[in-house]
Amino acid sequence: MDKHLLMMVALSCAATASWAADNEPVDSIRTYELQGVQVTSTRAGKKTPMAFSTLTQKQIKQVNFGQDIPYILSLTPSVTTTSDAGNGIGYTSIRVRGIDPSRINITANGVPVNDAESSQVYFVNMGDLASSVQSMQLQRGAGTSTNGAGAFGATLNMQTENIGTQPYIGLDASAGSYYSHKETLRFGTGLLHDHWGLQGRLSNIGSKGYLDRASTKLNSYFLQGGYFSDNTMVKLLTFNGTEQTYHAWNYASKYEQSLYGRRYNSCGEYYDDKGNVHYYKDQTDNYHQMNYQAIWNQLYGQNWSSNVTLHYTYGYGYYNEYKSNKDYRDYGLSDTKFKSDLTRKKLMENNLYGVVASINYDNKSNYKATLGGGWNKYIGDHWGEVLWTKDKVNTFYPGYEYYRNRAWKSDFNLYTKESWTFLPGLNAYIDLQYRHVGYRMQDPRDYYIDEDRTKGYWAHDDFDFFNPKFGINYQLDSHNRLYASYAISHKEPTRNDYQNNYVNHLKAEKLQDWELGYRYESPAFSAGVNLYYMYYNHQYVLTGELDEIGEMKASNDNSGKSYREGVELEAAWKPVDWFRWDANATLSRNICKDWTVTLKDGSAVSLGDTHTAFSPDFIFNNIFTFNYKGFNAGIQSQYIGKQYLTNTDFDSYKNYNKDGSFDRNVDMFLKAHFNTNVNLSYHFALPCFGLKDITLGVTLYNIFNAKYDNNGWAAPSFRKDSKGNVEAYCTNDLYEAGFAPSAPFNWMAHLSINF
Repeated sequence: MDKHLLMMVALSCAATASWAADNEPVDSIRTYELQGVQVTSTRAGKKTPMAFSTLTQKQIKQVNFGQDIPYILSLTPSVTTTSDAGNGIGYTSIRVRGIDPSRINITANGVPVNDAESSQVYFVNMGDLASSVQSMQLQRGAGTSTNGAGAFGATLNMQTENIGTQPYIGLDASAGSYYSHKETLRFGTGLLHDHWGLQGRLSNIGSKGYLDRASTKLNSYFLQGGYFSDNTMVKLLTFNGTEQTYHAWNYASKYEQSLYGRRYNSCGEYYDDKGNVHYYKDQTDNYHQMNYQAIWNQLYGQNWSSNVTLHYTYGYGYYNEYKSNKDYRDYGLSDTKFKSDLTRKKLMENNLYGVVASINYDNKSNYKATLGGGWNKYIGDHWGEVLWTKDKVNTFYPGYEYYRNRAWKSDFNLYTKESWTFLPGLNAYIDLQYRHVGYRMQDPRDYYIDEDRTKGYWAHDDFDFFNPKFGINYQLDSHNRLYASYAISHKEPTRNDYQNNYVNHLKAEKLQDWELGYRYESPAFSAGVNLYYMYYNHQYVLTGELDEIGEMKASNDNSGKSYREGVELEAAWKPVDWFRWDANATLSRNICKDWTVTLKDGSAVSLGDTHTAFSPDFIFNNIFTFNYKGFNAGIQSQYIGKQYLTNTDFDSYKNYNKDGSFDRNVDMFLKAHFNTNVNLSYHFALPCFGLKDITLGVTLYNIFNAKYDNNGWAAPSFRKDSKGNVEAYCTNDLYEAGFAPSAPFNWMAHLSINF
């Protein structure tokens, strides 16, 4: 669908709604109520029997100084984060209960954000989106029914900023370690003529990164305009981002770090004919993403509301890479084996468009119901070009194309939700979703093949899912409530699953999720406990290996059966107005059942039940907050337990010399770590200078200078030793485990001014 046609349709909707509405001034509370309708159908509420955390705009602003959204969510229960550059700016990701990012559903205003093929969300493509978010809700487990990618462990639901009723101009600026900086200009007209509003943001974020050359350059904007009447809101919004990041996805082995330092980054490294080391200056990832949404929210009296949202997302990007000693046959440059250096560019162009909608009923007493769904269509092109060759070949010319393929994906879902208080304090919840996914993919191999790969489909799969969810909530009294739920969720394979497993037709994953919880609420103290058990069939679990572009490989070569069970604890205490203490902890077991490895001789051996990679057994967060007469201080601490890099339960692999003698053990796990940040700020007004308020502050990250790794990979070989036991090993290779180090002590100063 042409993006201009989509915007014309949206403008037509706006004009129609404006003509039909009355011309009375709109109440400000009504304005905010209207803007929240688009997330009503996908949000969990106080009576929803599931585990979730909601961050308000105020809470987001208190930590939003340049780091990406995963780091803003890092202190919520069961969350771990990763950062290629080491300081939370650039390529970052989030895991929830150990679930990898491609299994987490993410939406903005109910619109799918996950890449339709990889299911990943690259927050780097939407720089500083957090500055334009009204609230974020992270649902753990299967969550409530939503649009887009299958929620297979967590759901992140974002609502973009409300158009305010009062005009303003604001400036946020941050600067600190590693040349990191953030500049954000915010503006809003308020309501013009009691019905119209315009609001926006311009942002620039940059950093050289903690790792060598792990630089980030992000530019973005957010712009929205809306019309409001008593019962109607029509809003057009767009957010647009460009990014350029230098590659930092190889990660360094501990041996390399011992030689070159903890900040060593091998990406772009090559040697000239004299053996001198150089770094390719264009070893960068570049992407431009444009998002458009046309939202129509309608209230019908006191009980009914509806939402219809048209959306379109366009993306174009590429990355350049220096490749050393590569076989030119893989690039169509030679008919015989010939190895030399070259540079290549891998490109992609994406189009995603569709509609999401819902109608909601609330009798304001004991019954709520929602009927919703959506239809989305994706078209993605992938191709590769050779930019330069060290040795001249007859077939080469700059921009020579050596592969191209296309993928199509359609996604339709329909769901209904009901919440009914059928006895005093006793509420039943039911959520039923049907989802259809159609996937067509041409041969996805990203190297030269001497045939027309555009004919037919390498993958031609259709999936039909039924995802039911049931639960009950019992409000014992004004302070205490109990809840329990059971949910089934399914997830289709991703593009990487097809590529990495070399299978044309893959099975979908299935999750069964049991949740049981208790919460206590009072003005001064609140606490909760949530028990969960998540059982998986045909699960694609991370293996610890990286693919060629630095993304984690997942496999279900084994039975694909695994489970995650744990308890999540939360508490908050506010004994006085100026002090608050928050804490949460997760204790869990994350197990792959009957994990099998392939030995060097090709035989398969079961290791039995093993720990799942990247899934710590213990996470603890502690937050002290002080507020007194404009002075604010926060002390935020986090402990994350040991994480295996593979699913084998091996802490290390054995490295042998060429003569077969034992050399050393090489670690294959992320060590447990404890990290503390301190945030200090002072808020005051200067009305004599025409300023509404000013906030000055500084955030000190990792104040105890902890040296820890936030991510890693490992890919050893396996064989049986002289006693018949399976061992992980390598021969004369200390590079089969890599680590992504986090920055030691660093800081960011920040300033916020509102006019």
